Amino acid sequence: MSLVTFIENLTSTVTEIGWSLFILAWAVGWALRGSPIPIFRIKRGGQDIVEDAIIAAFFLAIGSTIFYLISYIASQV
Repeated sequence: MSLVTFIENLTSTVTEIGWSLFILAWAVGWALRGSPIPIFRIKRGGQDIVEDAIIAAFFLAIGSTIFYLISYIASQV
């Protein structure tokens, strides 16, 4: 196993875990925000979780795209 293959596998695994956490945070955030609990602080916490999940997904997508682009260019050289 070469170093490039190891790094690609590791990055793929970390990206998979990141997207899974995004989906979990998204679901929990919307569940809290849409719950019939009359406590505004819990609903606001759900919205904060959803907002943070969206920002994290954006940076995860940008980071993984840049890494795969660099990896592709390096494999062609």
